[in-house]
Amino acid sequence: MYNLPQKLVAEFIGTFMLVFIGAGSICADQYLLASGQPGLGWLAIALAHGLAMGVMFTAVAHISGGHLNPAVTIGFWVTRRLSTIQSLCYWIAQILGASAGAYLLVAVIPESGWRLKALGSIAPDLSPDFTRGHAIILEAILTFFLVFVFFATSVDAKGVLNKLAGLAIGLTVTIGVLVAGPLTGPSLNPVRAFGPALATHHWQNDGVYWVGPLLGGVVAAVLYDWIFLRQQPPG
Repeated sequence: MYNLPQKLVAEFIGTFMLVFIGAGSICADQYLLASGQPGLGWLAIALAHGLAMGVMFTAVAHISGGHLNPAVTIGFWVTRRLSTIQSLCYWIAQILGASAGAYLLVAVIPESGWRLKALGSIAPDLSPDFTRGHAIILEAILTFFLVFVFFATSVDAKGVLNKLAGLAIGLTVTIGVLVAGPLTGPSLNPVRAFGPALATHHWQNDGVYWVGPLLGGVVAAVLYDWIFLRQQPPG
């Protein structure tokens, strides 16, 4: 059984990699375009986010549960699988990990690779004809799917894909980025937006990536818990 500090270190490392690889893929795409070469494209960016999430979940799930996302943690909190103090500690570790990953990218990647897109920050990049209300709804729906899959494959002991939860969760992130990439530069994760926004001081629309994912995470967790897990003990 791992103690809380060990769990927090695992969450820090996991969100660090998620932002470093996810935002880094957008930086690489911009660097290629700035140098006159073909960019990576949304498929590669989506795969980078999904693979990073799937790999790190698999690596740390046995330690901390592999949340790596405040939207997942709040789902555990509302269904009483984490205490308030534990949940807040998870959030702090996730925020610090995401921020560290973003600042490291600023330190190691040429400015031409991150300045235009604010270090892969999705916060400023809503589609011109896509309102904040639309963005919140889309982020909520996509995060609903992510947290629903998380509960179905990782929390539910009866889940047939329990041993492959990392693959299912990573693929859910991938398809979410593919669907909403041109519209919201999707986050599905508040700290994925927060880390780059903090490192580059680009806060425009940042609230979208807190309200939408947290709302979707709460609804998914409560729904799955109420419908499928009511007669199962928490944990």
